[in-house]
Amino acid sequence: MTAKRARLSPLNQRRLQNFRANKRGLFSLYLFLLLFGVTLFAELLANDKPLLAWYEGELLFPTIVAYPETQFGGFFETEADYADPYVQELIEESGGWMVWPLIPYSYDTIIRDKAVPAPASPDGDNWLGTDDQQRDVLARVIYGFRLSVMFGLILTGFSALIGVGAGAVQGYFGGWTDLVLQRFIEIWTAIPALYVIIIVSSVLVPSFFILLIILLMFSWVVLVGVVRAEFLRARNFEYVQAARALGMGHGRIMFRHVLPNAMVATLTFLPFILNGSIATLTSLDFLGFGLPPGSPSLGELLQQGKNNLHAPWLGMSAFFVIATMLSLLIFIGEGVRDAFDPRKMPGGEG
Repeated sequence: MTAKRARLSPLNQRRLQNFRANKRGLFSLYLFLLLFGVTLFAELLANDKPLLAWYEGELLFPTIVAYPETQFGGFFETEADYADPYVQELIEESGGWMVWPLIPYSYDTIIRDKAVPAPASPDGDNWLGTDDQQRDVLARVIYGFRLSVMFGLILTGFSALIGVGAGAVQGYFGGWTDLVLQRFIEIWTAIPALYVIIIVSSVLVPSFFILLIILLMFSWVVLVGVVRAEFLRARNFEYVQAARALGMGHGRIMFRHVLPNAMVATLTFLPFILNGSIATLTSLDFLGFGLPPGSPSLGELLQQGKNNLHAPWLGMSAFFVIATMLSLLIFIGEGVRDAFDPRKMPGGEG
C-alpha cells in the first residue's frame, strides 16, 4: 500500500484523501463493489443445477459442464434436469450426492410443484416470493442487478470513448471543425431516442447488444460539451503552443498533454452517466421496449408489480433494489466530484 501511494503525485494523493473523507461516498463504493462482486458469481448463488455432483466415483460440475441424462442412466440425450425426482433418484441409487446452491433456482426456472398459484407470496423456499410466471424473485433480482450494472458499465465506457474523442477534436481544432460538429450534434440530439427504439424494436428482435448500440447512438453526446470546453480553454496555453513549435503531432498533444486536464471533469460525470444508463434500461424494460422477454430485468419486475397489485412483494423488491443501486451510484458520484473539487486542492480556496 505504501509503495502504491508513493507512485501517486501529491495532487492525486490529496484527491484520494478527499474521497476517503467523504464517508458516505466511501461506504457507498464499498457496498456497491460488494453487491456487484457477489452478483458476478450469480450462477454459484442461484442456480437450478447443483454446484457439485458425485456419481459412480466421479466428481461432476453441472454448473460448468452440461451432462446428458443418459450419463446418469436416464433415457434422454438432452441435459439432465437435476430438479427432476427421477434424475435425483438415479444419482442417489448409485451412492452419489449433490451440493446445491443457496438458492436452488435460476432466473428462468419455473417452479412447477408450488402449491399456490402464481404469483406466490414469500416463504421458506422462495424468500421474496415468485412472479406471475412462478419464477423465484430473489434469483431474478440477483441476475437482474448484475445485468443492469454490466449494461450500464459497457454503455458508459463506450459513450465516454466516443464522447471524449469527439469533444477533443472539436475543442482542439476549433474553427470550421468545431462549427460543423456542433451543428451535427444539435441536429442529432433533436432526434427522439425513444421513437427510434420503438421503430427498431418493431423491425428487429431486441437483444442486449442491439439495445446497447441504439442507446450508444444517443448517449455519447453527454460528455462532448464538457471535453470540448476544456480543450477550447487549454489549446492556447503556453505548453501547448510550445509543443506545436517543437513539431509534436496533434494527436500526441491532444491525448498526452491536454486530455489529462479534461479527464478531471469527465471522471466526475461518469458515475452519473452510469446511473442514467441503468435508469434508461430499467425504464425501457418497464415500457416493454427493452431486453427480450424472459431476461432477468428489474424493469420487467417493476411492470409485474404494476400489473399485480395484489402481490406487493414484486414491486417492493424491484423498487428496493433499483433505489439502492441508484442511490449508491449517486453517493459515489458525489464523492468523486468532491475529490476533484479544485477548492479542496492544494492552493485552492478550500
